[in-house]
Amino acid sequence: MSDIIIRSKELDGAEISWFAPICNGDTDFLGEMPDQYKSNWENASNILLTADKLGYRNILCPSSYQVGQDTMSFVSAVAPLTKQINLLAAVRCGEIHPPMLARAIATIDHILKGRLTINIISSDLPGTKLSSPERYQRSREVIEILKQAWTQDEIDFQGQYYQIKLASEPVKPYQQNGGPLLYFGGYSPPGVDLCAEHCDVYLMWPETKTRLKDLMTTMSQKAAAYGRKVDFGLRIHMIVRETEEEARAHARKLMSKLDDDVGKEIRERAQDAKSLGVSRQAEMRGASDMDGFVEDNLWTGIGRARSGCGAALVGNPDQILAKLQAYMDLGIRSFIFSGYPHLQECQLFAKYVLPKLKTVSLPLVQGRIPKNAPDTPLAAGKRR
Repeated sequence: MSDIIIRSKELDGAEISWFAPICNGDTDFLGEMPDQYKSNWENASNILLTADKLGYRNILCPSSYQVGQDTMSFVSAVAPLTKQINLLAAVRCGEIHPPMLARAIATIDHILKGRLTINIISSDLPGTKLSSPERYQRSREVIEILKQAWTQDEIDFQGQYYQIKLASEPVKPYQQNGGPLLYFGGYSPPGVDLCAEHCDVYLMWPETKTRLKDLMTTMSQKAAAYGRKVDFGLRIHMIVRETEEEARAHARKLMSKLDDDVGKEIRERAQDAKSLGVSRQAEMRGASDMDGFVEDNLWTGIGRARSGCGAALVGNPDQILAKLQAYMDLGIRSFIFSGYPHLQECQLFAKYVLPKLKTVSLPLVQGRIPKNAPDTPLAAGKRR
């Protein structure tokens, strides 16, 4: 692993996270959208609060204009209801004026007592179109302004998209040493460079182990050129049952009502449908066997009916644990899981696998939360 440089190399646990479906996507059968699962406060907040009670350490709250609730409004509303879980709020760069965004993030960070993390998104804003380099340049400027607002007395920035000179009070976050951790997923060269220079956790979609290692090696080298290290995360779906056959049966059930034309429409309606990351998911599906498996327990069928993260781990508890351990041995320190339906799979993973894992809060282990802060969450969960 010498070619992969990991920020949290000595960490013997991992951040185990779930997913809040505030952008639709919750269902019993891929390709269908029952009314009870459509994006709404009741379903999404119930899943998030259940994940909190079950011991997950973070939860992704995504962003999508077409089918979603507003991410920051949702996170702000649910924050006071949580006890331990961190919230990973997706921020679409350019959507909110950066100084106001810095203030909003700092406000929520204080509500959560430092349990806020940020997923940096560089997709086009609804109704607009920029080239990939332009989008990532805008994101770079937003991040630099956020960091100035959180760490300096004044924002003094002159860029392509923003020219700002402004006192930064009162936008200091609860978290110290740079503010909330920044999670980022992107595969194009400008995106990789942006993460290497400014972000803390590089999120990857499912790939074979060989391709994951290649991605991590490239990112490590890029970050080292900036004198930095990053942690690595994996966003992947989960199907775990007492036996492998039961898990595979559920995977087949999920696909049993899918019409290929409906699946194609779902894949192509997303803002990032033509991105390099999405094309890599399609390549992986093309390399899969007749049952949709591209390597042991890595099933690509889900990608037939969604853009983006298009594969799941499918197996019994021992198989899933072995797969996660192999990823951790590779250097992955953060996992974001989801499943269909989300509440059921959240509970099943917590029953079969979560008690056997040592879990951590990355903001705490990275020293972002003040040591003398009240109500500080535990640094690491115990294997139960």
